[in-house]
Amino acid sequence: MIKKISSTKIILALISLIITFFVWQQGLRDSLNRPSVSFDISQKEQEITELALQSTPSNLKKFLINNDPVEEIYNSLSEVSFDQLTDRNKIILIISSDFSNYEIHKSFLNNTKSKTYSLLIDEIKKKYNDNLYKPSPSRFDLFKSDKYLYHLLSKKFDFDDSSLLTKSLSRKMFLKVLAIRLIPLFTVLLGSIIALKTLWNTFLSKKIDWKEFIPLDLNLIDMILLIAGGFVVLGEVITPLFSITLVELFSQNLSSELSQSLKIFFGYLFMAFPPLLIIYLQIKSLNGEYTLKKDYFEFSKMPIKYSFIKGFQGWLMIIPFVLLVSLIMNFLIDNKNGSNPLLEIVLNTNNYFALILLLFTTTILAPLFEEIIFRGILLPILSRDFGIISGISISAFIFALAHLSISEMPPLFVLGIGLGITRMVSGSLLSSVFMHSLWNGLTFLNLFLLRT
Repeated sequence: MIKKISSTKIILALISLIITFFVWQQGLRDSLNRPSVSFDISQKEQEITELALQSTPSNLKKFLINNDPVEEIYNSLSEVSFDQLTDRNKIILIISSDFSNYEIHKSFLNNTKSKTYSLLIDEIKKKYNDNLYKPSPSRFDLFKSDKYLYHLLSKKFDFDDSSLLTKSLSRKMFLKVLAIRLIPLFTVLLGSIIALKTLWNTFLSKKIDWKEFIPLDLNLIDMILLIAGGFVVLGEVITPLFSITLVELFSQNLSSELSQSLKIFFGYLFMAFPPLLIIYLQIKSLNGEYTLKKDYFEFSKMPIKYSFIKGFQGWLMIIPFVLLVSLIMNFLIDNKNGSNPLLEIVLNTNNYFALILLLFTTTILAPLFEEIIFRGILLPILSRDFGIISGISISAFIFALAHLSISEMPPLFVLGIGLGITRMVSGSLLSSVFMHSLWNGLTFLNLFLLRT
């Protein structure tokens, strides 16, 4: 028997769809103007490689270091319009060029309003006018916190930086280089082996062992109200007005790094509340009540140990496919703008409380909330109405689209496919939550290691 859908629901769903169309369209367009963090990641990796040189064994240098890191950084900075560089990168570019482009960058050196680099700019001017000029190393003490810049200054102004670039620090940077290079390599190799074995077994059996699932007795109009109305209109448009205002009110005396992290943390909490409230009301309308003990989303359908193993396997298997799609996107698209702003904050913040907040947000809050919405509610209902393969594909597309980044959509779509398959093969939502958390955790770890 087909349930009658109220006209109020239909009207609200249509309004939500229209608003979502314009919000997501604008968000995707804005992503084209949002800088990509991949440039910063590449530069940070080269900076760490340079700082690790004295501790890098000679027999490993040919495997870990392709070219001179300083030259690599200079070449990559030279390919970007000077006006688009940060003040720090402008300084690095000018110093790395041995001041050969001094006249070209003279306007910046004479007119910059950066208080941080004003002293350094004065030293650059003196060095240009007198190549024999040798300032006291204490003149650069202000920049000791920026290890690579201080090291670069020591090379160009000919002073000893061993008090900062100690053997201990260099060894630490070498271990970072090893981790940054080897962790992705091992995960890709292991993931490829497991994926090929799984694909081969599936080919031989000619079937996929989907576990039985029990979707909530909701329809597509309910899903539109949940995703478009709850997730987008209320979660992405309305509640940020309250969360941002709240954080700005109570963080006036906090550092900008901590303030940004609090905005992301509370922004996620406020964004999650409306769709979760809608789910609560939808389930209550079906059963007359919402019972906490009842496993509506099939979290505990399987033992935690089994769910974790399935999540870990799914995470390993999807890594090679996401990486492959990312490499193809990098090859096809020169302008790789649109990175999540959170990545840049993790990469550059030095506030450990802010990092803990971001870690909790990315590895606990985000996976739990997004998996409940996309794989706990949406996927089973789509699979019931259109079949499991179509359900996984459609939910993965909406998942990728919801992140509002054109350049990241293909890799996120592949990740969504992997999360959906893991959920339906394991029969447990907890497995895809673990998998999502591992994915975000590895990204966070990589960015954390790249911090200098």
